[in-house]
Amino acid sequence: MNLKLRLTIFLLLSFIGGITNAQNSQIDSLQRILRVTKIDTSKVNHYNAIADLYKEIDTDSTLFYAQKAAFLSTKTGYNFGLATAYNNKGNASIILGNYPAALQYFKKAQTEFQKCLNQNPDQKQYKKGLARAYASSGVVYSEQSNYLLSLKNYEQALLLYQEIKEEQSISKVLNNMGVLYKSQQIYPKALHYLKEASKIQIALGEQNAPMTLTNIGVIYFELGNYKNAIEYYQKAEKGFEKNNNKRGSALLNNYLGDYYTKQNNLSVGLGYYQESLTLYEEIQNKFGASLALYNIGLLLQKQKKYNEALSFALKSLKYAKEIGVQDQTYHTEKLLSELYESLNETKLALTHYKNYVSSRDSIQNQEINMKFARAEMNYEFKKKEALLFEKHKRETQFVIFSILAILLLIVLSIVIYNRMQVKRQLTLKKEVAEYEQKALHLQMNPHFVFNCLSSISSFIVQNGTDSALKYLSKFSKLMRLTLEYSKGSLIPIDKEIESLQNYLELEQLRFHDKFEFEIQSTENVEFNMGLPPLLIQPFVENAILHGMVPKEGKGKISVNFDVQKEQLICTITDDGIGLSESKLLKENSVTAHQSMALEITKKRLKIMESITSKSAKIEIIELNSAQQKTGTKVTLYLPIQYMS
Repeated sequence: MNLKLRLTIFLLLSFIGGITNAQNSQIDSLQRILRVTKIDTSKVNHYNAIADLYKEIDTDSTLFYAQKAAFLSTKTGYNFGLATAYNNKGNASIILGNYPAALQYFKKAQTEFQKCLNQNPDQKQYKKGLARAYASSGVVYSEQSNYLLSLKNYEQALLLYQEIKEEQSISKVLNNMGVLYKSQQIYPKALHYLKEASKIQIALGEQNAPMTLTNIGVIYFELGNYKNAIEYYQKAEKGFEKNNNKRGSALLNNYLGDYYTKQNNLSVGLGYYQESLTLYEEIQNKFGASLALYNIGLLLQKQKKYNEALSFALKSLKYAKEIGVQDQTYHTEKLLSELYESLNETKLALTHYKNYVSSRDSIQNQEINMKFARAEMNYEFKKKEALLFEKHKRETQFVIFSILAILLLIVLSIVIYNRMQVKRQLTLKKEVAEYEQKALHLQMNPHFVFNCLSSISSFIVQNGTDSALKYLSKFSKLMRLTLEYSKGSLIPIDKEIESLQNYLELEQLRFHDKFEFEIQSTENVEFNMGLPPLLIQPFVENAILHGMVPKEGKGKISVNFDVQKEQLICTITDDGIGLSESKLLKENSVTAHQSMALEITKKRLKIMESITSKSAKIEIIELNSAQQKTGTKVTLYLPIQYMS
């Protein structure tokens, strides 16, 4: 990893915190409170708060207070206090450079925080502490160049912070993930995370916002997008001016030097490098100062100012060796070899060249390891993206199918509702038709009874009391049948035949056997078939009164039931005087009588058609022979209906 990339990693320590002017006063205030605190858990919390404030001022004090918090937490069984103490010890270990110890502390912290969450899963401070332990572990793994484990820890921290909506911490994790991808030169992912972090930082007014903008600018610079690079550098410059961050400003000035050098504006570039060096030396940061010195030496070499360049290169090498930065040593040794060669000092040039080759071999081994790490990260990233794609695909399919299911349910509901409405309308229509049928039937009953009573009256006058009693007996039997089946919409055919039989026998008595009759049904007629009551009787009555009575001599009436072409056919035939002759004899009375019977029957047949959705009709024809008219034939075509 080159020094420029290593310098940006310092932001990963943002989870440990920064020094503020108010820290000492805060520590004094907490120590005063601690002296009067009696409750053990409260003491532990104050120990941990003091340890956290000391971490960049005095790491030994951090460890001291964290140890006191850990001891008292263990004694009282206070898991949260113990977990927080482990976090403080881990952060102090990072500052001291003891990464193995730091990892152990953070793992212990994770265990204790998890115990707290098992007891109370919704406690925000437990999730926040656990997230911090994961994020700090990510820092350690990154410093150890274990980028895959670093990334996994950051991801776990991010999920926890997102659960509790800790925006400031979310931005820090996103920033660190971006820097991590940047260090591995996975620039698209680095830009994604850094820009997400920047949005939150700017919204919250965080002090780290300019550094994130700097890192975004660096990525664009590495990609050759110099327009975007300078745009982000300038935004970062304004931010650093507001918060007086010398360390961030020093790094930014170094990157601005790179930018203007790339644009061949060497004088401006040199000015930024020198400003970067001044700031780094003010804060005694040899790490950054070594890079600034190297860049100044490189720029002076381009201007062929070899002696001036030499002093900067030598100082850069000194700092690099003091802090053990192999990458910077490699670059500076090469620069020194070239400078001595330009000054014709071949012996020194050869010595530094050998040092350069030695450092190069070491760097190459590191590069190989980094390539493997980068490949592993890319593999994990692609694997993760594939899983996210599949998850998104399943979610999309679920949404589409849900919408289709809802639409289908709506359509089905509409169809069912419409069918129910149609069924309801049909039911109402059928009920209305049945009530109309019954109403017409009730109209027939008085008509029939009136005619029968008229016949009885005539019979009494003509035949005397004894014969009248016999007539009344048959009439009562006929009335019982009529009343029994008049309530229903259908009467069985055998009962209809019985009713017609009684009626015709009554009329035979009344008219002194003026006619004979026969009633037949074919084998096609089933016993459970039915037809509307009093539908046949009016036509039999007409055959007697208007066909048989006016006729000279004896006549015959035939009633026949048959089934043909899925219809019940009822035929009433007489050999009376016929329709034309009957009309001439008694025009007025006959017309009124026929009109009433026919009108009612036609309405009943029309209603029957609406109920059954089958044809129902009547035919009346006059029968003729070669010599004379020989009677009337009435045919009823009815839909087949069965008794329930």
